[in-house]
Amino acid sequence: MAAKFTFQCSSDDGRRPLPHKILFGLGLNETARHIVLKFMAWVLFHRERLMVETSVQNDSIPFVPDLCQLGYDMRPALWVECGDCSVAKLHKLGAKCPEAEIWVVKASLAEVQSLMRSMAREELRTDRYDLLALDPETVGELIGLIRERNEFHLHRADPEDKRLQFEFNGLWFDTTYETLRF
Repeated sequence: MAAKFTFQCSSDDGRRPLPHKILFGLGLNETARHIVLKFMAWVLFHRERLMVETSVQNDSIPFVPDLCQLGYDMRPALWVECGDCSVAKLHKLGAKCPEAEIWVVKASLAEVQSLMRSMAREELRTDRYDLLALDPETVGELIGLIRERNEFHLHRADPEDKRLQFEFNGLWFDTTYETLRF
């Protein structure tokens, strides 16, 4: 598998103007699935100053987020974890990043529900974490289509009806996602 993935991006969605190009490196023990989850999270959460796998420059936070937006005070304002994420890590993030929006992006609703059960069992603070479940069939198709060089065109990303319409490497996708709060 390639060591890096390039996405040429364009957007018709005025609320979500995407940069022309984004690059994702394949980290140690990462899979195409994780790259797909990170890329889709990047599309959904895109905003100014959104960074991919950047150090937050804080010794008390020993983690590197999949996606992060630092505030002007250089503290995390948005922290996004994609795929596998331990409950212990989420608990620490909730304590060490008190002002940050913390999101976990999973490939299916079943994965999100399983994580939420684990979070409840470990008694994590409630009303603190947001979880996003993508459509598992869409994720599976995207994994099969991903290449070193990819083309992505966003037609619509509507957070109110949780609908995504886009083209990925020449194929049309019309899919939904779900968000839950823990």
